[in-house]
Amino acid sequence: MEKHKLRILVAKAGLDGHDRGVKVIARALRDAGYEVIYTGLHQTPEQIVASAIQEDVDLIGVSILSGAHMTIFPKILRILKEEGREDIPVFGGGIMPVDDIQALEKMGVAKLFGPGTPTTETIDWIKEKIEREENGN
Repeated sequence: MEKHKLRILVAKAGLDGHDRGVKVIARALRDAGYEVIYTGLHQTPEQIVASAIQEDVDLIGVSILSGAHMTIFPKILRILKEEGREDIPVFGGGIMPVDDIQALEKMGVAKLFGPGTPTTETIDWIKEKIEREENGN
């Protein structure tokens, strides 16, 4: 039985217009063999979750450089819960203080990556996460 191609939605949340990083990660994920859905700039948490559900994605990746991470990530997690889709892991990247990263990961964000993280690190994390889930860990 052939495994399905992993579908990953990547989004740029809020008023932040800095999209180079999200485009780099989208391309790296595509080049690694994943199907990538890029929602574009200025997405609300509601739009991100609606797109993720509509596209039946396996993961949601969110880029935030505006400083709104403590508002946007919790809202995405809350909406996923309200929609009964807590099964879609959320990861992200951006400029965030270490204390905020720890707080967001405690809230349920699967993983957060800082500026300058090699794309290979993100891809390796996705591979390991999916393998763990497929093995029931």
